[in-house]
Amino acid sequence: MAKINASEQTTHNMQPAWVRYIFSYPKTVIAVVILCIIGMTIGAKNLYFRGDYKVFFEQDNPQRVAYENMQRIFTKNETVSIIIYKNGESLFNKQSLTLIKGLTEDSWQIPLSTRVDSITNFQHTYALDDDLIVEDLLLQLDDLDDERVDTISRVSVAEPDMLNKLISPNGDITMINVTVQLPDGDQTKEITEIGKYVRDMIAPYQAEYPEHDIRLSGIVIMTDAMFLAAIKDAATLFPIMFLIISVLLAVLMRSVYATVATLIIVSVCVSATLGIGGWLGMFMNIATANVPVIIMTLAIADSVHLVSGFRVNMMRGLNKIEALQKSIALNTKPIMITSVTTAIGFLTLNFAKVPILSDLGNLVAIGVTLACITSLVLLPAMLIIMPVSYQIDQDEIEAYSDSDKAKASNWEKLSDWVFKWYRVLLIACFALMGISAYLASQNQLNDIAIEYFNKGNDFRQDADFQQDKLSGLSTIDFAIYTDEENAITTPEFLQSIEAFTLWLEEQEEVDHVLSFSNTMKRLNMNLNADDKSFYRLPERADVAAQYLLLYEMSLPYGLDINNQIDINKSAVRVMVTLKNLGSEDFTGFEQRAKNWMNERAPEYRIDAASLPLIFAHIGKANMQGMMTGAVIALVLISALLFVALKDIKLGFISLVPNLMPALIGFGMWALISGKISMALSVVMTMTLGIIVDDTVHFLSKYKAGMDQGLSARKSVQFAYENVGKALLITTVVLCAGFTVLALSDFAINSDMGTLTAIIIAAALIVDLLLLPALLVSTNKEKNA
Repeated sequence: MAKINASEQTTHNMQPAWVRYIFSYPKTVIAVVILCIIGMTIGAKNLYFRGDYKVFFEQDNPQRVAYENMQRIFTKNETVSIIIYKNGESLFNKQSLTLIKGLTEDSWQIPLSTRVDSITNFQHTYALDDDLIVEDLLLQLDDLDDERVDTISRVSVAEPDMLNKLISPNGDITMINVTVQLPDGDQTKEITEIGKYVRDMIAPYQAEYPEHDIRLSGIVIMTDAMFLAAIKDAATLFPIMFLIISVLLAVLMRSVYATVATLIIVSVCVSATLGIGGWLGMFMNIATANVPVIIMTLAIADSVHLVSGFRVNMMRGLNKIEALQKSIALNTKPIMITSVTTAIGFLTLNFAKVPILSDLGNLVAIGVTLACITSLVLLPAMLIIMPVSYQIDQDEIEAYSDSDKAKASNWEKLSDWVFKWYRVLLIACFALMGISAYLASQNQLNDIAIEYFNKGNDFRQDADFQQDKLSGLSTIDFAIYTDEENAITTPEFLQSIEAFTLWLEEQEEVDHVLSFSNTMKRLNMNLNADDKSFYRLPERADVAAQYLLLYEMSLPYGLDINNQIDINKSAVRVMVTLKNLGSEDFTGFEQRAKNWMNERAPEYRIDAASLPLIFAHIGKANMQGMMTGAVIALVLISALLFVALKDIKLGFISLVPNLMPALIGFGMWALISGKISMALSVVMTMTLGIIVDDTVHFLSKYKAGMDQGLSARKSVQFAYENVGKALLITTVVLCAGFTVLALSDFAINSDMGTLTAIIIAAALIVDLLLLPALLVSTNKEKNA
C-alpha cells in the first residue's frame, strides 16, 4: 500500500472510492488491469485480412446484387489487363507481335483465368468460297511474314471489337485482357495469388524486350493494389507513428517515466482493441488497418491531459501524490466527456453505407473507451510507483499565486491580448466562418476508383497511362432482356441493340462498345462473300440464328460469345468502356442510357452493372448516410455538453467552436482539391467527436474558475494556464498522427488523414482565440 502523509490524507479522503483504491493499492490495480488486457488481446489471434471489393458493400446493396446477378447470367468479367507500349512506335512489327503472342499464350496459365483476348488471338472471320473461316488473327509465329503483319494491322484498326479497346487507332499501344473466375466469398487469397503470378510472368518479358513498356491494369489488379497498399500502411505507418509520438512525448513531457507510462497506455489500448475485434469475429481490411494509428493518436490525448496537470501541479510545489490527486480531480470529468463524445463521433460511422467504415468506427470507439479507462486507472497507478519528478519552477509558483506580478506567464499575456481584441477576433472569426461555409459548399462529391490511390502509386500511374494512351479503366455493362428464349436473333431486337450501340458510341464519355450487333453485322458480311455492302444486320430471324450457330460452333474453347449472350439466347450484354469518370458523371451516364433504351424499346428490360458503377453509387449513398450521422452526433454531443457543463449558455457557446473547425477544414479542402470522396464523407462525423475535446477541456477549466468566484477574464486566464499546454501537446500529437496517414499510398487514407489534421489544427486555433472571445463577450463580468 502506498504511504500517504497526513497532509495528503485529507485530499485522499475527498476523492471518489475508485480513486482512493488506486492510490491505496496501485500494484494490485496494475496487475488486475494487465490481466484484463491480456485476456482481451488474445482475441487478436482470430483476426485475418480481407482485401476483396466485397468488403466495401453490404450484401443487399442493390448495385452489388445487380452486378452479381449479371455475373451469374453471363460469364464473369473481372479482368487483368496487360498493357504494351513502345515509345509511341507502331506495334505492328515482328518483334512486338512476337512479344504480344507470347504474353497472350502465357496468360492462359494465370490462376483462374477463363478467357484471354488480344490482337493476336482475336477470332478473325472471313469467307472462303462458301465457308466461314474463324481463326486467330496470328495463329502461328511461323506465319509472321510481312503480309501477315499487314493483315493484322489492317484488321485490328478496322474491327470495332478491338479498336480503342485492344489496340489504339495508330497501333502504338495494345492491351491483353484476361478474364478470371474469382470464387464467391472472400477473394483475397486468389486476388493476391493472381497479382503475384502476373507480376512474375511479365518480368522476364520486360527483361527480354526492354524497349517495350509493359504495365498492369484491370479490376483484379486494382483490388490487389488496395491490398498491397493496406499491408504497406500497416507495416510502415504504425512504426513511424510510434516513433513520432515517442519523440514528441519525451520532448513535451520532459520526463522519461511519464513518456514510458503514456506509451504503455497507448500500446495496451491498441492491442486490447484489436483483440476485442478478434473476439467479435471482425476482420482487418484497408480501413481497419488504420485503427492502430488512430487509436494511438487518440489515446494519447487523455494521458497527456492527466500528465500535464500532474506536471504543472508538481512545478507549483505540490508533492507527487497531491499533484496527481489534484490532476485527477480536475481532469476526470472532461476526460470522460471527451471520450464519450469521441466515441459518439466514431460510432455514427455506422450510418455509413460502407461496412468497413462502420467497422473502423466501432473499433476506434472501443479503443477510445479503453483509453479513457486506462488513463484514469492504469496511468495514475503507474505514476504512483514510478519515480516521476519535476523541478519546482519558482516563476510558475509566483505567476500562479499572484497573476498581477510583473512577470506574467505567456498564457496570461495571451488572455490579456484576447480580452483587449475580443471584438475584432469575433468579427474576424465569424467572417472566416462565412467564407469557409461558402467554400465548403463548392466541394463536389466525386468518387473515381483509380483516384483511391495517390499519383505516386504504381497502379495509379499505370491506370492513368491506360486512360491517356488507350481507354479508361471504368466499365459499365448493360444487360437487355427479351424474357423469351431464342429471341435475340429477331430483327426487331437486333435493330434495337444496334440503335443503342450507335447511341452509346456517340457519347463523349465512351471509349469503346463491345456489342452483339457488331458481331452479327460482321457475320452477315462474311457469309455474303465478304461483300462490304452486307455489313448490316440480317433481315430474317432464322438466317441470323443460323449465322450465330455456325459462328458458335467455329469458336475455340475459352473464346466463345457467352460473355455477350446468355445460355437461353434471351438476353445480350453490351459492354461499355468509359473514361475514368467521377461518381456523379458515372451514375448520370447510367441513367441517361437506361432512359434512352426505355423510351425507344420499352418492350425490353434493361439493367446496368459493373464494379466501378457500384463504387460510383456507394459514394453518394454514403454521403447521405453520413449527413444523417452528423446531425445525430451533433444532437447527442450537444445534449451531453449541456448536461455535463450544467450551464445552458455555455452549452450554446460550445456549438460554435464545435462546428467551425469542420467548416474551415472543408473550406480549405475546396481550395486544395474540391473533391469529396467516399472516405472524406465520414471526416465531419468522425472529427466532430475529436474537436469537442478541446472545447470541453477549456470550458471545464473556465467553469472551474467561475465556480471559484473568478471573473470571466480571470476564468479564461485560469483555463489557459491549466489546460493550454495540454491542448497544444494533444493537438501536435493528433496532427502528427493523422499526418502520418497522409503518407499512405492509398488516397482514401491520405486524404482522410490530411483533412482530419487540418480540422484538428483549426480546432485548436478556434478554442484558443474564438472561444475565449465568446466567453468574455457574453459574460456580464467581462469588465470586472
